[in-house]
Amino acid sequence: MAYRIAEDAQRMAEGAHGVARAIAGTRQNVSGSVRISASQTMAFVVLPEIIGRLRAANPQIQVELQATDTVANLLRREADIAVRMVMPEQGSLIARKLGTSKIGAYASRDYVLRRGQPVAPPELLQHDLIGLIDDDVILRGFAAGGIPATRESFAVRTDDPLVVWQLVRAGLGIGFLADKVAKRDPSLVQLIPEVGPTMPVWLVVHNEIRGNPAIKVVFDFLAAELERELAPVRVG
Repeated sequence: MAYRIAEDAQRMAEGAHGVARAIAGTRQNVSGSVRISASQTMAFVVLPEIIGRLRAANPQIQVELQATDTVANLLRREADIAVRMVMPEQGSLIARKLGTSKIGAYASRDYVLRRGQPVAPPELLQHDLIGLIDDDVILRGFAAGGIPATRESFAVRTDDPLVVWQLVRAGLGIGFLADKVAKRDPSLVQLIPEVGPTMPVWLVVHNEIRGNPAIKVVFDFLAAELERELAPVRVG
């Protein structure tokens, strides 16, 4: 009896492996070029490893990664798939919410040793702040918390979120970075965890090209990987 069960189990395992190989073979036969548009931070920090796994599973698919904080116009086919922080309003676009990205206040360890660590949101205005020139998300967050911050509250401003990261690392002040990015950098310290907005993350594709085999494979792969990346850390 035990021998027969073992034989059945082996046949089932071989069958499962056969199905997996067949699926893998089908996937590997999918070919084409797919352009992905994502924010500079997402493209620089999060997507390289994911695209590496995508290419390993689907070597016949070529990927073009467009790193920009300007929203790509999928209606004009500037990209096939976009990772966005805002939900598109056009009815011809298919959008899937993948999760949320929390923005937090961070500083370098050197800066905290030199200037001290704020313990309440209003104390942030007593520090050197680093921000983006044309993005008022943080200012709106300050206003929502009753903190009278202005553009002039930021000692250093730049038009590139990756430069914000490097300025914070260099000890120039406190910057506002995505938690998923900043927590990969051991040189940074999170300050006042409750400070900072939470941004939704959407994966978007045009309805007319959603059925393209290569685009479908990439869309589904990115959705699964980014949902796992954005999932909250479970404690206990």
